[in-house]
Amino acid sequence: MNNHSAIEKVVVIASSAGGISALTQVLSGFPAGFPAAIIMVQHLRAERESNLPQHLTRSSKLRVIMAEDGLPLEAGVAYLAVPGKHLVIRNDRIYLSMEALVHHVRPSADVLFTSAANTFGRHVIGVVLSGAGRDGSGGCREIKAKGGVTIAQNEQTSRYFDMPRAAIDANVIDYVLPVEDIAGKIMDLLKRN
Repeated sequence: MNNHSAIEKVVVIASSAGGISALTQVLSGFPAGFPAAIIMVQHLRAERESNLPQHLTRSSKLRVIMAEDGLPLEAGVAYLAVPGKHLVIRNDRIYLSMEALVHHVRPSADVLFTSAANTFGRHVIGVVLSGAGRDGSGGCREIKAKGGVTIAQNEQTSRYFDMPRAAIDANVIDYVLPVEDIAGKIMDLLKRN
């Protein structure tokens, strides 16, 4: 087993262009008392202050907060990566990093997903939502290699299908689902583990 202690399971979610709507819909499907921590990367410009946590909180039963360096993970809380900084999970804490851009972005889904896979192994569910580019496919490969489960939003409900398509084409996705079915599938998967 891995070194984590505070929580047993995590859900990592990545989105980019067109992803805020998808992210809002997925989070709104989770009940209060959600049994895992949720960590999200949404590609946003670093120079703009984000009101995304407040926006997501309005449609969710979960507490949605901006990630802070050293913050411990808690089940039932959704953490949003800070624009312009990678989010890394080590043990049961969040760390922010200014390491090099990955796929021309910071924060990168690949960085988050890989750190989650290394820390939580088979207890990770990775989700790639609407977005441009390839970010997320490498991280999904790491999640699969450690025994976790991966989900991609389908083309019909994605505003931009590049990110989900890249992960699907890399053959590292377990489920391709319409956005409205993703929260339910995650709940089912968490009950099985």
